[in-house]
Formats: sequence, structure tokens, C-alpha cells
Amino acid sequence: MSHILVVEDEEKLARFIELELVHEGYEVSKSGDGREALELATNNSYDLILLDIMLPGLNGLEVLRRLSNTHPTPVILLTARDAVMDKVSGLDAGAVDYITKPFAIEELLARVRVALKLHPAHSSDPAASSSNDAASHDPKNGIFVWKDLTLDEKRHRVTYGGKEITLTNREFEMLKVFLSNQDIVLSRDTLLEKVCGYDYVGETNIVDVYVRFLRSKIDEAFDIKMIETVRGVGYVVKSE
Repeated sequence: MSHILVVEDEEKLARFIELELVHEGYEVSKSGDGREALELATNNSYDLILLDIMLPGLNGLEVLRRLSNTHPTPVILLTARDAVMDKVSGLDAGAVDYITKPFAIEELLARVRVALKLHPAHSSDPAASSSNDAASHDPKNGIFVWKDLTLDEKRHRVTYGGKEITLTNREFEMLKVFLSNQDIVLSRDTLLEKVCGYDYVGETNIVDVYVRFLRSKIDEAFDIKMIETVRGVGYVVKSE
């Protein structure tokens, strides 16, 4: 049975989410305070955290940042803020998903199932024991190479010509998807699914934001052309 921590200061909403999760067979703990939630998450083992951003005591994004450094528990953010850069900030801070209020409980439950399935290393749910992202495993022991650029998955390190490139977690994941699918044109929807773990309908501009970040740190920084735009389709990294 997967154990989920619900961090939400709106008591009625927190109780509603708890009842629905329990009905689905999950074990649930709750907190309505950021500092208390950080302490709970630090001292206990959870398979997933549903985390509101606007919290008393400590902002949800700060809770997420502190946890991401030491506890790789997957986090889904719950918030009323729906601006693209707010979503990008949350994903960069380490969240695996982002859902805005108000939301349908069916959508939240679906995203919970996806998060548990895509992060089986942190889930005790038997249904989450397999991964559908075969491209994340490379025969060269997690080493992905494109010309003078190398991505080391195990060391979470990217270099170009020996010079290290600092990337956020989400930029790293997107680069890994590109390098493991060289010569394959990837649509924005496909990139969203592979990098963010779900199909974020209508929000494919988030992909464009990350591609822009990668181009700034790699293409422009080293005067190369790695990520190419395929008009009307998506992006591709060509091996030659």
C-alpha cells in the first residue's frame, strides 16, 4: 500500500482529498503547515507528497527545494497559480507534476497513479514496479554522447569538451530524452510526457521554455547547433 502525505492548509479540501485517496486504497497522512510537513517528510518514508504552494509556516516551494536535496520522494504541487513560469519554477524545484485548483478529483487520482508508476523506486505499490520509459536506460551504463557533449546519468553530470554544464533537474531530463532519441523528431506532447510524466494538454509552451534554456546553456554557449526545430512538429537532435 502506497503512503501519501497530503500537505494542504484548506481543511475541507485536505479532508476531501484524504477520503478519496483512502477510498482508492492508499494510506494517507496530512499536514496543514509547511514546517510541520518538512519535518514529517524528513523523518518518515512516503511514496508521494501532494504539496500546496501557499502554506503557513513555510512556502511549499521552499519545502520542495529543501526536500529535493536529500529526499527524492516524488511531489505533485497543488496550487491556484497557473502562470507558465510558476509551473516552470515548481518543476525546476523538483516537482514531478503540477495541478491547478480547482481540479476534478478524477484528474488528481489519475496523476497520482501516473506519479507512482513513473517513480517505482519510491513506491511500494506493486502496480508501479515496472517502467515504460525504456529510453532512460542506456547500454553504455548511463552515458549519453553527442559529438563533444556527454551526459552521465548516474553522476548527474553534463560536459561539453570537458567543460561542465550546470542544468536544472528538468533541463537534465529533457536533454537525456533528446540524447537517447537522436535522429527521432519528438513532438512537444511526447517531450511533455517523457520529461514531466504526464500529457499536459494545452501547455506545450512549457517545452519551448526548456528548449530555450537548453539552447542558451549549450547551443549559444558553445556556438553549436544541437537542438533543431521541426516546424509544425517539434524538435530533433541529429547524430550527424
